[in-house]
Amino acid sequence: MTLLDVRNLSLAFGSTQALADASLTIDRGEIVALMGANGAGKSTLVKILSGIHHPDAGRILWNGGDYRADSPAAASAQGIVTMHQSTDVVGVPGLSVADALLLNQFVDGRQPFFLSKRSLRRKAEAILSEAGFDLPLDRDFAELGTADRQMVAIARALSNKAQLLILDEPTASLSARETARLYDIVRKLKTRGLGILYISHRTGDLDALADRAVVLRGGCSVGAFTRPIDFDAAIETMIGRSMAAARPHRREQFDRTILELRDVRLFADSPPIDLKLHAGEVVAITGVLGAGKSRLLSILFGLERSAAGTALLDGLPFQPGSPADAIARGVVMAAADRHRSSLMPPDWPGESIAATISLPHLKRWYPSGFLFSRREAREGAKAIRRLGIKAPGPDASVWSLSGGNQQKVVLARWEAEPSRLLLLDEPFQGVDVGARQDIIAAIRAHGDRATLIATSDPEEAFEVADRVLVMEDHGLKDGADAKAIDRQNEEYAG
Repeated sequence: MTLLDVRNLSLAFGSTQALADASLTIDRGEIVALMGANGAGKSTLVKILSGIHHPDAGRILWNGGDYRADSPAAASAQGIVTMHQSTDVVGVPGLSVADALLLNQFVDGRQPFFLSKRSLRRKAEAILSEAGFDLPLDRDFAELGTADRQMVAIARALSNKAQLLILDEPTASLSARETARLYDIVRKLKTRGLGILYISHRTGDLDALADRAVVLRGGCSVGAFTRPIDFDAAIETMIGRSMAAARPHRREQFDRTILELRDVRLFADSPPIDLKLHAGEVVAITGVLGAGKSRLLSILFGLERSAAGTALLDGLPFQPGSPADAIARGVVMAAADRHRSSLMPPDWPGESIAATISLPHLKRWYPSGFLFSRREAREGAKAIRRLGIKAPGPDASVWSLSGGNQQKVVLARWEAEPSRLLLLDEPFQGVDVGARQDIIAAIRAHGDRATLIATSDPEEAFEVADRVLVMEDHGLKDGADAKAIDRQNEEYAG
């Protein structure tokens, strides 16, 4: 039976047409993947279903009748619940897990103002029992990891009698073990008869779960695929060009060594790491969360110290005591969480594209201490052209950009000055496949530097790198192929 029927939705924000002709259906007990590049209209469609926006045209049928919601609370009351990528909004630090499970009911007045601790715990236990989850009710919500916070959000949705659950990039910050756990939960929700709209840039998620995939491009529904989903065809429909033409030609012969690691140990009891990176070479390290990938990059960028071993950069000893030391030697890094590590907060001076690019270069570009906006604007305009950043100009706020375009700005920061070694930690997190291809082309365009990438996604590793290595228990081993690495992740998760 059809649960949701979206027919020809359109919505414009001024001169920007966010949705032009979007349609999809979801049946009870069906998982539908919503695919699309950043800016294709996915978020706008979700916000309409969540009661944040209203369409200019089109129709939404819910359980056979017309649907309209004026707020997320109104949408939830009708059975449509959205679980966003950020789980910070699920609960409040200082409150317990039991409090977080009942938070919505306190806000909308369904719980009395005075409620004993015993009664609260009993109600929270009932919510968890209905969901089939086991969570520590007395623990501070702030102490929960992302996966447990998601369980709180899902349990709360079920207690509100959700019929449709919208999952927006739910595995973006999860380990392989946590991802497998989420898969099991989603499959159980499906057997209960819930409809699920699943949004992810990871085709592994969609391949594991989706019954169908609907593709948006430019605000329009441009394709639908049923299981088994042909992801190459779906992605080509999504980005409007051939995937085969976009894949990089891998190099096998290199001359000059940029970085050499000899017997480097991440911790005192870790196995030794020996590694050489060459000029023009892109090496990706993949493996499960906690294997040591990020720590190795942090050591090379001067954020942490190795327990033992020697590093050579261009044949000279290299042991940076700080990121400033690393940058002075030509080693630069884009960390995993770009919002916290690379972007100025919204509405702060310096949150434009141009200022974001110039931030680490201020002393070199402006030695007298006087800032000249022309230099910033020039570098910002060059980045927009070179990387295909979708923005009105270099003065645009980075927070107005999609995730893929934000990541292009972060990369442009380190493209603005020559470097010897580029370190990228999870560079494709929250980046659609179209923007990913642009970023890969930019990474591989440099023949005079080496690039070291840490990624938890084997598919991304093989898509970008000349050479793929696997990190396990803080040690490195050669990567065989993507399927072998997937099997390793499955074994770890199992």
